[in-house]
Amino acid sequence: MTENIKNIIFDFGGVIHDIRYENVGEAFVHHGITNLGTFYSKDFQTAEMDLFEKGLLSPTQYRDYIRRATGHNLSDTDIDDIINAILIDVPTERVELLLRLRKRYRVFLFSNTNQINYDCFTAKLQKKFGFDIFKRCFDAAYFSQLMHCRKPSPEGFRRIVDEQHLIPAETLFIDDIAKNLDGARAVGIHGLHLASGTILDLFDHDGRLTAQIDG
Repeated sequence: MTENIKNIIFDFGGVIHDIRYENVGEAFVHHGITNLGTFYSKDFQTAEMDLFEKGLLSPTQYRDYIRRATGHNLSDTDIDDIINAILIDVPTERVELLLRLRKRYRVFLFSNTNQINYDCFTAKLQKKFGFDIFKRCFDAAYFSQLMHCRKPSPEGFRRIVDEQHLIPAETLFIDDIAKNLDGARAVGIHGLHLASGTILDLFDHDGRLTAQIDG
């Protein structure tokens, strides 16, 4: 099965970029906001965050929503710092792996993100690596707030397949959230749930896929 794979679509947060959802809640607490419950986690987010990740709320609108929802007059900078607290880092060895993979596969990115996070991680990663990893490591990178759709909807996967002229049966999607694989499978793309470990565990030293994928 793995020898038939010619294209790989990666999720970003939790697969390439290390993230920690709990940091967001802890950042709210740091600002004296303790009554949010499960405001934001790996398994749940508000309808407003969904809209924000689809680019249907602007950063200004989302910040105003946060102020209304919390009852706290947080500054724009405070809110950005809270939202960006989820972001940890992209380890250098993962970028090196992606560059090796491009010699063997067509490599793509499909990320559920938002404009506040996007502005933060693109600037930090440019500074860390000295180049745009989204242009150098991927044939194309797709971000939900720019596409106006988010996983697990099949819509985004169909768009990637159509725009990049991919054969779904020759394509693999890798995500750390199992339900996001549903949208890929709906259009005939293979799925791989990264439930533990890192993407380094999925390939050999030469960048050849060795992990088990679904049929």
